[in-house]
Amino acid sequence: MVAVTRTPRGEWIEQGLKALASGGPDAVRIEALAQSLGVSKGGFYGFFADRTALLDALLDTWESEAINEVLAHAAAEGGDARTKLQRAGQLTFASDRLLPIDLAIRDWARRDRVVAQRLRRVDNQRMEYMRELLATFCSDPVEIEARAFLAFSLVLGNHLLAAQHGTHTRNEVLARAAKLLLDDPSQQTRP
Repeated sequence: MVAVTRTPRGEWIEQGLKALASGGPDAVRIEALAQSLGVSKGGFYGFFADRTALLDALLDTWESEAINEVLAHAAAEGGDARTKLQRAGQLTFASDRLLPIDLAIRDWARRDRVVAQRLRRVDNQRMEYMRELLATFCSDPVEIEARAFLAFSLVLGNHLLAAQHGTHTRNEVLARAAKLLLDDPSQQTRP
């Protein structure tokens, strides 16, 4: 008797995340995922009760990668607070993997209260990480909050704005904005 090999749960999740990133939650359909995996949909039900269970697993995976893995990677590579802030931003918002998923979840959250709560939890954890790192070189709580808010808005806005920047490239503007946000306030001259 030949043993039947089931498609691993992780492959269903990975394919679901790809579908979510490219087409939103409506693109996450069991039959379509089975077809893209080259398997029958019967194996799906060995891991998930239904499509809702798969969607929950996608959100769990995204949350774990977006918070636990990004922060662990940012910390493991070392460096000062500024370096860790920049690395966490790059791992999330310059990532070919996480960025499309994150943007799809943000769009989904506009129409789904439960997804919006999950997104809020992730964003709150991201903001708290920024606050902690910013506090290592900035002591004013209002300025810390403003810098964290502006930094988060910058990385998200970079992917949403279509505006041009005159004679400057987007990368030049982003680099200058990051420098402004990460400069030590005690070294800045005030008018």
